[in-house]
Amino acid sequence: MLEAIRNAFTLPDLRRKIVFTLMILVAFRAAAHVPVPGVDSQALQNFLSSGEGGSTIVQFLNLLSGGALANFSVMAMGVYPYITASIIMQLLTPLIPQLQELSKEGEQGRNKINLYTYWLTVPLAVLQAYGQVIFIQSSVSGILTDFGFSINPLGTLTTLVTMVAGTMIAVWMGDLITEQGVGNGLSIIIFGGIVAQMPSRIAGFVSRQDWVNLILFMIITVATIAVIAYVQEGQRRIPVQYGKRVRGTKVYGGQSAHIPLKVNSAGMIPLIFAQSIMIFPSAVAASFQFSENSFISGMATAVVNWFSPNPQSWPYWILYFLMVVGFTYFYTDVIFKQQNLSENLQRQGGFIPGKRPGRQTKSYLETVVQRITLVGALMLGFVAVLPWIVNLIPGVSQSGAQTQALLITSTGLLIVVGVVLDTMKQLEAQLLMRNYEGFIN
Repeated sequence: MLEAIRNAFTLPDLRRKIVFTLMILVAFRAAAHVPVPGVDSQALQNFLSSGEGGSTIVQFLNLLSGGALANFSVMAMGVYPYITASIIMQLLTPLIPQLQELSKEGEQGRNKINLYTYWLTVPLAVLQAYGQVIFIQSSVSGILTDFGFSINPLGTLTTLVTMVAGTMIAVWMGDLITEQGVGNGLSIIIFGGIVAQMPSRIAGFVSRQDWVNLILFMIITVATIAVIAYVQEGQRRIPVQYGKRVRGTKVYGGQSAHIPLKVNSAGMIPLIFAQSIMIFPSAVAASFQFSENSFISGMATAVVNWFSPNPQSWPYWILYFLMVVGFTYFYTDVIFKQQNLSENLQRQGGFIPGKRPGRQTKSYLETVVQRITLVGALMLGFVAVLPWIVNLIPGVSQSGAQTQALLITSTGLLIVVGVVLDTMKQLEAQLLMRNYEGFIN
């Protein structure tokens, strides 16, 4: 691997791509430290480390923003509105005939769908910016005192425009990495924010001199990464045979191939779906925690505690596990139907040995996908409840090493492993094109 890295930097074009990617990451991290005018960043950081009701929601949003929300910077929303818009477009494509036709028109159709996604990102970013500021303002006193159209219309509009512009700039940076750098740009931006938070987490263990739990969490992190990588790379290969075609004196086709069906084709999307739904009740209830009505305040506090991922709230983790498994099946089914594998095989003259083309092939592929998805769904569910499992270890919860002290969060682990594997494959492809030995044997 070290030899492959050296070879990558000796190639001028590949070296330029790697340096370009690093420069964009540095620019994004620099922008992530520029706060929105009038924000008390220190108050927000104290709130994040306090573990109070609502802090878990902010930490989840901070993860998706690449760590930019911790400073309430101009990049506070990161690329999350664009991710939401992309998921919405993916779910709407099989439901709307016009979008379904565009998806079948090749690169031109995909470009139009991408354009619609960008347009959808702007209103979603405005709504999220306003809701995010209102929620944090209600949770952290004094963080942004003059926000609100009834208080300061111009200042409120400026804050919203700044945050939306930051999101679009982050998306633009991600597109630049995808086009001129290495790897998927949006994923790498989130990856950079997650990795940037690791030194501070390790420093927390060192400052407490909690060496035992530091070693324990490092072992758990490495073991979990190995399991994720193994499952992420796992696939079921369905053999495909192509019939022979005679044209004149030449014979075409007749070769064998396979369809690689991934064990986890949903990626981290089920985790985001489930966590977004799970934090919604606590996000609403947190706004009523400081109500003058004692009954409403008590009910809101109970909802926040029940829907907060603390070690004592075991119903939260069980429901979270079940939702992750369910969303994995749902999203995998949506993606599988969009691929139209049986129709594409029949159109190209291919068939699965022992299966008739058409309906029988489609039914067979659906059965195989449902079976192998069980492994991917259980893996995602395990990763989702990993913080709870860790806190069940004797001595961990009493030592002060709580869930938030994990080196990388469960969702972050999936992002890190996925980005690293994808980037390694792209670098390997570049090296193999030039007859160098790649990263993966």
